[in-house]
Amino acid sequence: MSRDLMTDDDRWAAVLRRDRALDGRFVTGVLTTGIYCRPSCAARHPLRENVRFFQDGAAARETGLRPCKRCLPDDVARDDRAVIKAIAAIKDSEEPLALADLACRTGYSPTHFQRVFTRHTGLSPAAYARALREERARAALSDGNRVTDAIYDAGFSGPSRFYENMEGRMGMTASAWVGGGKGATIHWAVVPTSLGEMLVAATEKGVCRLSFDEGRAALEKRFPAATLVEGGAEFAALLKQVVEAVEAPTGGFDHIPIDVKGTAFQEAVWRELRKIPAGETRSYADIAAAVGKPKAVRAAGSANGANNVAVLIPCHRVVRSDGALGGYAYGLPIKEELLKREGR
Repeated sequence: MSRDLMTDDDRWAAVLRRDRALDGRFVTGVLTTGIYCRPSCAARHPLRENVRFFQDGAAARETGLRPCKRCLPDDVARDDRAVIKAIAAIKDSEEPLALADLACRTGYSPTHFQRVFTRHTGLSPAAYARALREERARAALSDGNRVTDAIYDAGFSGPSRFYENMEGRMGMTASAWVGGGKGATIHWAVVPTSLGEMLVAATEKGVCRLSFDEGRAALEKRFPAATLVEGGAEFAALLKQVVEAVEAPTGGFDHIPIDVKGTAFQEAVWRELRKIPAGETRSYADIAAAVGKPKAVRAAGSANGANNVAVLIPCHRVVRSDGALGGYAYGLPIKEELLKREGR
């Protein structure tokens, strides 16, 4: 939800749940104490009738209020600048930067900076740097570059370091990635469900595609050089779990392994989607704020749409800020039915 669309009721609800994702989008003025706070302030909540909301600290100070010494609301802008500066340093450095180095550059203690960075990006500085290198490697490999060249261009010190870092993450080897899945084996099946025909495909790591009204041709397009194997004994057990999760989606999906790859931002969005409890929904703005990018509402929507594993990464739980269902890749009737089942 953008700042312009938020009502005072929305802001008060954010204060009651101490929503860190909305820090910096407004401040809470308490008229009886003469202070203003972040939405996430840990102090005891004031009475609603004593509260007034302001766009920022400057607006609150104009009315005579002073910043809370506990939550330091004016430090939010400083936090933003620190994270932006750290991200620029990470991107410009050819070698991984230590947390202490990043903290020193921004004027924070290492422990505090780690919390600030993670709150803003959804990743620790080290995880962000790894995700950035992986993203660069995938882009280079997808462009058809030689594997060794792509490894060095992405910022890895050598092939051994690259393979060590990618083990268990890419699902396919680097050579397979650059070759459109060459050498990788993907088991798949199309099964009938109460929602229609469902395609399920998985690498040895986990489900890499779940969709409706698709078949082998769609897999061949996504993985043109992979070995596609229909069915299989071990795959059958995984397929059974997936079908049960789709038919009765209130039990959660964390027990089902998935194998998905995207940009650092996309993966952060997908992690937030998996945190939404069954029976609840979030807006695109909520998701953007949750990953520390409250202004990236459109990008959050694009990441939501780029999800390759329907249901297991529950993009159907994201709706418009006005409560309307919004779009869904496989049609609104399926989205509506999934939400209805989870609401039970």
